[in-house]
Amino acid sequence: MNVNQLTQETIELMKSAQASGEPLNKGFTQPTSFTTGLQTYDLSAPSQKLYPVLTPLRNRIPRVGGGRTIGSNWKAITNINVGNQRAGVSEGKRGGVINHEVIERNAQFRAIGLENEETFEAHYAARGFEDVKALMVAQTLQATMIAEEMILLGGNTSLKAGVTPTPTAVASNDPLGKISTSTLSIVCVALGLQAYWDVAGANNGAIGQSLLIQTAQVKAKITRPNADGTTDTFGGGSAQKSAAASVSGVGTGKKVTAMIPAVRGGVAYAWYWGAAGSEKLGAITTAAKVEILGDAEGTQTAASLPSEDNSTSVLEFDGLLTQIALPDSGAFWSDNKGNGLTSDGAGGVYEFEEAFAHFFTKYRLSPDTIYVNARDLAALTKLIIGNGGAPLIKLKVDIENANSIRAGVVVGSYMNKITGDELNIVVHPNLPAGTYLFYSNRLPGYVQGVGNLLQVRTRQEYYQIEWPLRSRKYEYGVYVDELLQGMFMPAFGMITNAA
Repeated sequence: MNVNQLTQETIELMKSAQASGEPLNKGFTQPTSFTTGLQTYDLSAPSQKLYPVLTPLRNRIPRVGGGRTIGSNWKAITNINVGNQRAGVSEGKRGGVINHEVIERNAQFRAIGLENEETFEAHYAARGFEDVKALMVAQTLQATMIAEEMILLGGNTSLKAGVTPTPTAVASNDPLGKISTSTLSIVCVALGLQAYWDVAGANNGAIGQSLLIQTAQVKAKITRPNADGTTDTFGGGSAQKSAAASVSGVGTGKKVTAMIPAVRGGVAYAWYWGAAGSEKLGAITTAAKVEILGDAEGTQTAASLPSEDNSTSVLEFDGLLTQIALPDSGAFWSDNKGNGLTSDGAGGVYEFEEAFAHFFTKYRLSPDTIYVNARDLAALTKLIIGNGGAPLIKLKVDIENANSIRAGVVVGSYMNKITGDELNIVVHPNLPAGTYLFYSNRLPGYVQGVGNLLQVRTRQEYYQIEWPLRSRKYEYGVYVDELLQGMFMPAFGMITNAA
């Protein structure tokens, strides 16, 4: 083929293309979207891990190995002169006989673990982008640690909440009230830590979770399918529902205020209201008090809950909040009766000072940390800085640059006015609003033979299992076997049911 023939053929091809109606481009231009044109895919590797893994108690509590048998036992002598026997002795006679008090504790080891899996195809597809096997194990370990933190804080295997107290309810005038019935029936259910976060959304290991009352479901008894095809049945962390309280004289322009005493082991409360027998979930509160202004918007009914206590789980050990709430623990436990904390008028908090007086008067000690909820830290700062209307903060302004004022201040520590000790104030991601946790690593001078006030006793530390192949999937599990020992619970305490 000579040059003239090639040119003529090219011209004929151009004419043919033009006659076909297809667009004729002189050259390539940059695509106008991510899915058109000739372009590669600019992917940042590996995947971004956008979730929190916050485990402050697990990181802080000492871990002690050597556990064996089915559980661990420990004993404590808490009183060497029960009844305060007088020491005066008359001539030639012997003194009175003292009695001592011994507390015996035991706890059963529990296995904690989660599993994950990856198909062969998922493994092939991720080549060159991310090691999914390694990611799978790392995230299973992280998820296990987050779940462990929840148990360390609020696990409950022994403190039964029983029947939630019957609410007391009163109606009052409120222009915002839009209750559609003249008589309202109210049912309450006390919730443990895990039960609360199941409905409120535990923003630890995930982001953006929150309570959606329209679809919220308080869990009673849970039957969970396991990776090996078996199932486990255990309590979901909710107490037995209360008897219904009835209040009349309700309607438009009215509100109803209902409350109960705090339940030991409970950190939140689910409220159901409506016509008698048709009460629906309307609110979840972290104080044992609710103000009702309208009809309940939830779908779960009180009637659907079983008449049984599901507050404990056979798969958990008692966490710190539970061990504090045990009636014979010796720890400080205070029901704030649905009220907010109050200023002591001297730059402090009255309820904290009451707690410190308890710690010192009974046990000659002071905590070193106060754990709080994020919302409570802001309220606590306002209360302390405001000081009952007498601000404690003096701002200095540069007259040459008035815009340089830095707004915002936060209370980071609190001084125990009795002992002079400074307590750190720390936000705990899983602590509900309205609950304040007093924690101590400090051993009182008289305590002997105790290395740790609180410790995790392990029968088997973290271990990873790669299960034998039974299908075209890689299956992994991460487990730990442990319990929490409160060796000296009087060093711990909590305020609960604070608005």
